[in-house]
Amino acid sequence: MDVQGLLMTETKTVPGLFKRNPPIAGEAEAIEAAKNGDAEAFSKLYALHKRRVYTLCLRMLGNVSEAEDMTQDAFLHLFRKIGSFRGESAFSTWLHRLTVNLVLMHLRKKGLNLVSLEETINPSEEDAPKRDFGSRDLTLTGSVDRVALERAVASLPPGYRMVFVLHDVEGFEHNEIATMLECSTGNSKSQLHKARLKLRDLLRQPEPPASQPTSYKEAAV
Repeated sequence: MDVQGLLMTETKTVPGLFKRNPPIAGEAEAIEAAKNGDAEAFSKLYALHKRRVYTLCLRMLGNVSEAEDMTQDAFLHLFRKIGSFRGESAFSTWLHRLTVNLVLMHLRKKGLNLVSLEETINPSEEDAPKRDFGSRDLTLTGSVDRVALERAVASLPPGYRMVFVLHDVEGFEHNEIATMLECSTGNSKSQLHKARLKLRDLLRQPEPPASQPTSYKEAAV
């Protein structure tokens, strides 16, 4: 997998840890039927999207049990809210945004700081960038297997992981992330920059023996 494609420039469509699926056969019909209360159609939507919703929750939370609970919550919320889907974006995009908002609400209820408000766009001397925040990281070249990448993302500090997932995986802009996390745009850029530096260091480290388990193997898609 091309790491350079993962940790890339600010774009709305991001070929990150997973790629957006093309329209799924029968999905549009299932959506309309589910809006009308068709339980079988809703079950079809659940089967089509549960894996990616779970993966998103796991990446944001870093905890299997919490991710499973939030996946169930996301689909319960979807069941109540599906009538508000107007087709102005892809259904998967709309569902992922709904899921992100639920996860952020969950974290706030736990009293967790989503990002460090002490961070600024001025990194420490050893982290000083040789490029603009958000631009392509030319040092992150070569290939890395998906499991190693997922393991590295899982080990990021929560604030770094959150911004990295929202920006480089989900494709949100920094101004959107700043609104979601109730921080400044500069803070979001700083967190992303530091997340990429940390990932680069983690991916250079020798991999642990294959026998060592990692919860993020379950998130590989």
